[in-house]
Amino acid sequence: MNNKHPAFGFSTRAIHHGYAPQDHHGALVPPIYLSATFAFPTAEYGAACFAGEESGHFYTRISNPTLALLEARMATLENGEAAIAFSSGMGAIAATFWTLLRPGDEVIVSQTVYGCTYALLHHGISEFGIKVRHVDLTDLAALQAALSPATRMIYCETPANPTLQLVDIAVIAALAHQQPNITVVVDNTYCTPYLQRPLDLGADVVVHSATKYLSGHGDITAGIAVSNQALAHRIRLQGLKDLTGAVMSPQDAALLMRGLKTLALRMDRHCSNAQAVAEALQAHPAVAWVTYPGLRSFPQYELAARQMRQSGGMIAFELKGGIDTGRRFMNALQLFTRAVSLGDAESLAQHPASMTHSTYTPEERAQHGISEGLVRLSVGLEDVADLLADVRQALAQCMRIAPRHTRTAEPALK
Repeated sequence: MNNKHPAFGFSTRAIHHGYAPQDHHGALVPPIYLSATFAFPTAEYGAACFAGEESGHFYTRISNPTLALLEARMATLENGEAAIAFSSGMGAIAATFWTLLRPGDEVIVSQTVYGCTYALLHHGISEFGIKVRHVDLTDLAALQAALSPATRMIYCETPANPTLQLVDIAVIAALAHQQPNITVVVDNTYCTPYLQRPLDLGADVVVHSATKYLSGHGDITAGIAVSNQALAHRIRLQGLKDLTGAVMSPQDAALLMRGLKTLALRMDRHCSNAQAVAEALQAHPAVAWVTYPGLRSFPQYELAARQMRQSGGMIAFELKGGIDTGRRFMNALQLFTRAVSLGDAESLAQHPASMTHSTYTPEERAQHGISEGLVRLSVGLEDVADLLADVRQALAQCMRIAPRHTRTAEPALK
């Protein structure tokens, strides 16, 4: 199958797009090209490659046949024109920032982002004369007030890590594009293109930590950026080739393509399992609050239903008794694994304030809605009855020893 069949469905493209076995000796699985460099038939052809006049492969830091196939598949799944593969999600984010921002520019960022993204913004980008402004992107008046002639980018995660706050991508993109030279960048890691396609809603660039759901097996680190041809070309030749060198290996590209083949099936299971766990948590007397886009109590439930195909596999919640009870809950889990990351077949539990978002100060966490007792669950692919039993036994242990009279306020999500 080649690239001339855009009418095929999501899973069909994830499995077949861009590859014809008869062109590769009948190999059903695409070969892995391990070569770091590629030979030129003539000196003139080599010069044309370096000048960008030929699209042939000449050095794996810029392109490689295995990576090119992965990129073609990610582009079609996100409904973009082109994609760039990176060695990590932070590589994709950093390359995008360094390519598109210059000293004197301003970047508007949603209130809550992944801890390492926050660190890159405040301990990297801002040190080079680029102003970083956190704005509540659910408040259009606040965004309008924050926009200035120097604004060059609006960056957000939706759902946000770890609070699950949503951003209305279509509304933000429409407002941003009323002014020239503003690029809207959306981190789509939590949803994947199976659940949400930001480019269809008006975003200019989509980034992923492909380590997570896109891979799905927890055995690689990888990143992806998807956009139009012009932006992708800039990010590849500046952010990837020259500024970060964050190149994905061909072996990891092959593993990531293997993961894409089952993405739709896995996401359906992640979502159905997470819905059941979220409902069980919400009904339990030990739980102070639960944030999950599939609950009707979720303040942005209507936006989630409109913008996302399903509600995802991530849950944030807090127990009565706060951080100490939350730690006891995590330590009592038997099937959920205490580990950072997300999107694996295994269900994972972690404490953002002391782990993934420890780069924030306590004051910054409070400002950005990350409570000290918040627990984040990445609900995996196990049998849902087993997951529910594990959560309930851990909650029961907390009920026996935790104070029951305290209640932590649920973070406000507009």
